[in-house]
Amino acid sequence: MEVYTKTDIGLVRKENQDSSAYSIISSDCVWAVICDGMGGANGGKTASSAAVNYISEFIANEYQEDMSEEALADMLIAAVDGANLTVYKLAIEDYELAGMGTTCDLVFVRNGIAHVVHVGDSRTYSIRNGKILQITEDHSLVQEMVRRGELTPDQAMRHPNKNLITRALGVSHEVHIDYIEAEFNDGDVLLICSDGLSNFVSRADMVRTAGETEGELMIDTLVEIAKRHGGHDNITVTVIY
Repeated sequence: MEVYTKTDIGLVRKENQDSSAYSIISSDCVWAVICDGMGGANGGKTASSAAVNYISEFIANEYQEDMSEEALADMLIAAVDGANLTVYKLAIEDYELAGMGTTCDLVFVRNGIAHVVHVGDSRTYSIRNGKILQITEDHSLVQEMVRRGELTPDQAMRHPNKNLITRALGVSHEVHIDYIEAEFNDGDVLLICSDGLSNFVSRADMVRTAGETEGELMIDTLVEIAKRHGGHDNITVTVIY
């Protein structure tokens, strides 16, 4: 298995508030995390960095190769839960950081299963045989409108409130976390990204890029497409295959 990641400030923002990390534990066991921070004057970057650092250290300390799938799931949820508390405590201890938060998509692949822990509107996709599936569901006001039938997915991409999220790490001492399991087979590509990518790169472009490129070229191409279509946000993408 291989993992590649890239982050870019984009063409408009003055600071990159995205953070990411990954680790290749063995030839068939890897994990990756992307956090997209929110909050002015250092808040967003502080939130995303703190969450990524906590999760990275937690997995390094707690993961055991002989863990059952259930124990692994519990560990991943605990990692994100702990990251939430870490960001929350930082925010209440420093008034300049008040209100900060971050999205989080943590993906751990082992034994043909992708374990996905998700909060916010960063996304995890699975690309297989020329088709793409969005594994996560955005925690956003616009997604709730889509669910109620008030907007189509295409309309949601252009809605002025598309960036308003309903869940984030760090805004409360508790957070509701989505946990999803998905099959991961040989030839599959997992694509994890912040909304700076998903808001500007179509699913068709994601599939085409995954089919025509790999490795560094794949992630470079995806970031360039996002910038070519506006680059109005920080852009972070990780691929696992």
